[in-house]
Amino acid sequence: MNFCIEEILKSAERQLALCSDSPRLDAEILLAFILKKNRSYFHAFPEVVPDDADQQQFERLLSQRLEGHPIAHLTGSREFWSLDLTVNHHTLIPRPDTELLIEFVLQQFTQQALKVADLGTGSGAIALALASEKPDWEITATDQSDAALKVAQANAKKLELNNVRFHQGSWFQPLTENNYDLIISNPPYIPANDPHLTRGDVRFEPDSALVSGKDGLDDIRQLITIAPDYLTNNGWLILEHGYDQKQEIKALFEAASYQQIIQKDDYAGNPRMTAGQKPKKH
Repeated sequence: MNFCIEEILKSAERQLALCSDSPRLDAEILLAFILKKNRSYFHAFPEVVPDDADQQQFERLLSQRLEGHPIAHLTGSREFWSLDLTVNHHTLIPRPDTELLIEFVLQQFTQQALKVADLGTGSGAIALALASEKPDWEITATDQSDAALKVAQANAKKLELNNVRFHQGSWFQPLTENNYDLIISNPPYIPANDPHLTRGDVRFEPDSALVSGKDGLDDIRQLITIAPDYLTNNGWLILEHGYDQKQEIKALFEAASYQQIIQKDDYAGNPRMTAGQKPKKH
């Protein structure tokens, strides 16, 4: 028996309420993906009855979502900074909180033709968001995962953004120059034994993009220590980090003698970003 759009969505919403914080939104995104319609279509035509094949495909995706698979993996895309990014299990799914880094950079640095490195680029979210806003900036994006880098390169091609160069390798290893105005990164920052790793969407994302040692700070320590070797004299390091790591991150920046240390909260009011200017004595 076929059901109309509103009946399909209501049934899916009831089921998804057990595993999702946004069950109606999840249901609408999946159905919109299958029907190739905007979500506004559902409000205008709730009585429309999708055909058998579409309803069966929706049920398959709904079952996977109920098992915990991220919406972004089921649809193969995620919006970030109004860009439609392809994502898969090789990349971290871009979060809205990471847009805070883009806002900070655009507000803080209004100079022309800056040279930027996005380390651990994943799907390319940070590099491509900046590239879309600043076509005259020279942007380098690195990732140790060749599979993730292929996703980022495909996103750049799809979005027709040509001012990003991609290099495979861990953190600074692929960089051949040392005159970057900005080094920016959303590195792994979750402790290895964090119980959140066994819950929700993160179960299906690569550990290498999430976990960083016993206290979650191994990669951040490396970035803070080595970044000055690759920054211009007035260059900045900008890092995303965990909501509960504000004091530890600030202490690491201070211990490395960074100047003008700035910390920002995300949209939920949680500490999420720390930036610092290259130490003078370095």
